[in-house]
Amino acid sequence: MSAAIREQRALARSQILRATSANSPVPPGSYKSISQYLMDAYEAGSYLKDGPPKDDSPPAPPNPMTDPAAMDGMMAGMKTQMVMMVPQMVIMGWINFFFQGFVLIKLPFPLTLGFKSMLQRGIETPDMDVRWVSSLSWYFLNFFGLNGLYRLILGNDNAADSSQAMMASPFAGAGMNPQGQPQDFNKLFKAEKDNLALAEGLYKWVGDDVEDRILRKYGKLPKV
Repeated sequence: MSAAIREQRALARSQILRATSANSPVPPGSYKSISQYLMDAYEAGSYLKDGPPKDDSPPAPPNPMTDPAAMDGMMAGMKTQMVMMVPQMVIMGWINFFFQGFVLIKLPFPLTLGFKSMLQRGIETPDMDVRWVSSLSWYFLNFFGLNGLYRLILGNDNAADSSQAMMASPFAGAGMNPQGQPQDFNKLFKAEKDNLALAEGLYKWVGDDVEDRILRKYGKLPKV
């Protein structure tokens, strides 16, 4: 395995561990040991292809946020985007307030559990079939999924295209690297270490009280 692939897989391993922390299949003892091992490895730079960083590493590039001209341009872009974002936020809040916990449709084709968090936002239950779609997720699917239809009918440069609005946002490129600049995995690992520490507070083993849940499901215990 090449060093570059090793870096990427080390990062993906942590992301998978975090993504499943709320209903984790990993028992508590194993979860804590894996999480602590990854945090220690990220802090020490064990997965970096060039080894742990040295003290004489070159200084970080200047921060564009300190440039007054860049800040003025960012503020102007934010004002423009707020006009487009506020109505969508109001609609999303209205749907989330009045229809939180509702399911709207059931998809006619099977899906893997990886789609559960995307299709069932606002419904925290591990037992529901992944094909059911919540009201909030249905809003997002329509909001982003109709962009192709808008481009087909109205053309590529239309105001209804939400992806165009996101690309025009002053923060849209905040997480992207400039063209040709490699990813700084040292910074990514340090950030992932903090994310793992936060995920430990959300951890819940999916096997908690599994015996009682099974007995209640088959009527051997009274339902709570």
